[in-house]
Amino acid sequence: QVQLVESGGGLVHPGASLRLSCAASRRAFSMAGMGWFRQAPGKEREFVAAVSWSTGNTDYADSVKSRFSVSRDNAKNTVYLQMNSLKPEDKAVYYCAERDDVTQRSRWSNPLIYENWGQGTQVTVSS
Repeated sequence: QVQLVESGGGLVHPGASLRLSCAASRRAFSMAGMGWFRQAPGKEREFVAAVSWSTGNTDYADSVKSRFSVSRDNAKNTVYLQMNSLKPEDKAVYYCAERDDVTQRSRWSNPLIYENWGQGTQVTVSS
């Protein structure tokens, strides 16, 4: 079972940037892609972004489009979430997740297709 470790979270002011990293213990051929989700206090876990290992194709939640960018480094078994123009409403624990399921991009936002999850990294945005 693959293990995922997130890093890069922290406390920043509105308008600042952060880059989150998610390192996988290994990457087998069966691993299809990675997703980023976040959960704020009192709210459900929500989809943020996703990327395919093989093609680099991406998907984003409407709330972060034009501000966030997800990418992957296959050689390092690592995915990144570049977050720009951060807003207070971006405050949450951010989780990365791995899926083996090869499916349509429209399904990448569904947390049920992901098999392994990291422990999360805290992002706080406040003035």
